[in-house]
Amino acid sequence: MKKLLVLFLVISANLSVAQDAVLLRLKYEKGATYDVDMNISQEMGAVMSMGMNINMDIKVLDVAEDTYDSEMKFTKMTMDMLQGGQAMSFDSTKSDDELDEAGKMMKAQMGPMLTAVIYAKGNNLGEIIEVKVEPNVPGVAEMAKQSSNVVYPKEALSVGSTWTMTKEEKGMKMAFLYTVKSITSDIIAVDLSGDVTGVATGTISGNMSIDKNSGIPMNSLINMNMSVNGQELKTKAAMTMVKR
Repeated sequence: MKKLLVLFLVISANLSVAQDAVLLRLKYEKGATYDVDMNISQEMGAVMSMGMNINMDIKVLDVAEDTYDSEMKFTKMTMDMLQGGQAMSFDSTKSDDELDEAGKMMKAQMGPMLTAVIYAKGNNLGEIIEVKVEPNVPGVAEMAKQSSNVVYPKEALSVGSTWTMTKEEKGMKMAFLYTVKSITSDIIAVDLSGDVTGVATGTISGNMSIDKNSGIPMNSLINMNMSVNGQELKTKAAMTMVKR
């Protein structure tokens, strides 16, 4: 009887481990639409501060085996910046009459982004394979490629599992380390850490909540504390993604 009890406990433990292991994959549904909200802030001491909010619509056009095609559009942008003692503000929902001269200049620069339609092909690991922008607005394709803040590993994950991802942008190399903090029936909670090297050096921290069933990151927060040319730069990026 004692041997049977020990065997039962071993089997139960193995089943528990197997149930806790999760294979993270993006499982988009054709025709599904998502609202994405991004808040980005930057501070460089007394030199510069900036706050930016971007709203996007993402529609899944097609799903085929391990890949998907999507259509993305910017629906709203706001920005407040203080640089060299000069304050600048922009809100894409305001008319020219409601904007000051600095706001009108920013509208001329950022307005074309609001007319662009971004077509992206990605895989179920979260990698962006191909991006096309119509009309071709400079910088938008790069922004779309960098919008993916996580690429999933091929292996199954359990609490305590880690994986890495590296991104390069504007002379910076960002090495992310993802650690699975907890797994429930609905949510996978992940902690972020890492380093920045290149034209800027510093550290990365943050967290992410991933829908266990669809693999979609519902919200994420990334903090980067960096040194750029001897100046301390703090960047915070928060994102939420909600299915309509």
